[in-house]
Amino acid sequence: MSKRLEVFKFAPAAYKGFGAVKDYVSSALPGELLELVNLRVSQINGCAYCIDMHTRDLLKNGVKIDKVALVPVWEEAAALFSDKERAALAWAEVVTCVEQSKVPDADYQAALAVLSEQELADITVAVALMNAFNRFGVSMRMQPAALA
Repeated sequence: MSKRLEVFKFAPAAYKGFGAVKDYVSSALPGELLELVNLRVSQINGCAYCIDMHTRDLLKNGVKIDKVALVPVWEEAAALFSDKERAALAWAEVVTCVEQSKVPDADYQAALAVLSEQELADITVAVALMNAFNRFGVSMRMQPAALA
């Protein structure tokens, strides 16, 4: 597949807005937690560019390869993930798959049993942002660094 246009080249004001949201979630959430959520959302959406980027960021920041490799099956590898990480990953999945899940009350209550309201709000913003970035990456065939 060949790369398509660079959306933000044609929509710089939109890029600035997305950048502001990215700056917010980057300051609001612990880096490893945010990157794990970003990676999981990107895996669900099949965004090669984002999967590559977030995998590299996690490894660069010292997260062990075992943990990174098992993000898609985090429930089976629960011992590698903290309570907050598991709650955030579960929430990320149900929100990303909103068309199928409809984000049930039970999932919301499970998330709030572990995360504060502020953390849940910030993770929800991060999930929404990553879903948007995935749509840019997939639709415009952004090339992962591994293919550069």
